[in-house]
Amino acid sequence: MNVSKNKRQPRAVGGKVGYETAAESWGTGRAVARVPRAPGGGTHRSGQGAFGNMCRGGGMFCPTKTWRRWHRRVNVKEKRNAIVTALASSCLPPLVMARGHRIDEVAELPMVVSDGIESMTRTRPTFKVLEKLGLKEELKKVADSKKIRAGKGKARNRRYKKRLGPLIIYNEDNGIVRATRNIPGVETACVTRLNILKLAPGGNFGRLVLWTEGAFKKLHDIYGTLKSGAPMKKGNHLPRAQMENADIARIINSTEVQSVLRPKLEAPKKFPKKRNALKNKEVMKQLNPYEKPKETEADIKKRKAARQAGVKEYRKKHKKGDETFFKKLMKAFEKPKEEEAEDAEAEE
Repeated sequence: MNVSKNKRQPRAVGGKVGYETAAESWGTGRAVARVPRAPGGGTHRSGQGAFGNMCRGGGMFCPTKTWRRWHRRVNVKEKRNAIVTALASSCLPPLVMARGHRIDEVAELPMVVSDGIESMTRTRPTFKVLEKLGLKEELKKVADSKKIRAGKGKARNRRYKKRLGPLIIYNEDNGIVRATRNIPGVETACVTRLNILKLAPGGNFGRLVLWTEGAFKKLHDIYGTLKSGAPMKKGNHLPRAQMENADIARIINSTEVQSVLRPKLEAPKKFPKKRNALKNKEVMKQLNPYEKPKETEADIKKRKAARQAGVKEYRKKHKKGDETFFKKLMKAFEKPKEEEAEDAEAEE
């Protein structure tokens, strides 16, 4: 973040912005505020407040200045450690995939190719080589991600935005920079002057890096190894991990560590806070011997099953054949046999 601040240009409001008018306060006695007011007449502007930061068209409170501290100094060792960390993370597939790169068809990480790619001068053959290395899906993702920028940047010569693709690190530029500069998302960098802003764009490490053989071999001369210092950087050593074994659980539970630890302390016994039964209904229920015990879920299920069994038994005994409720109800609408006989004789 601090390194990215070093390419900013100073910007500020003009020194006279908001103070161009010949405004003057009307003073007291006219039932208006004492803020300076625009002179003249015949327009809406005359009599309006001016100069103040609370006035329309007035000056800005605490205006921005060009002598603000725009740039930041970053320690040399801090920058070197950041670069080697970004390079190490580019070799781990989970971190590279977490950054959004498509590496399903890539054979292995780190990707190292022969020095012949440094001599390529044409874009189309270089693009074909990248596709054969398994970067076809990655290049397509970058090409499809081109979108119009939101905001006023559209009118300030930065109309489009797109994702970043692979970074090609070379030892000697024999045409590779010219060959790849027109491929969307592909960037190049010399191994002797690596930039943390390219290795970890947006502060997120795990960039997909394509090495040439000469550049990869030169890393030992530039950064050295864990056994020796860096020949090209005086007094510089690679940052060594604080722990060689990252399995912390195994270390803690080992016999060597457990034998020198103090015995485990038992937690002090805690007693619940005493509650006043005269003020707390729940405590009073617990103390009252005549209080019905609170039903559990099992008791409720048992009572429900007993009720359903009683209903089933009653229906089995009383509601069968012609004794059902519906049949009893329909009998009320049936005519007696005597009336049926009389009706039949009358019809005859």
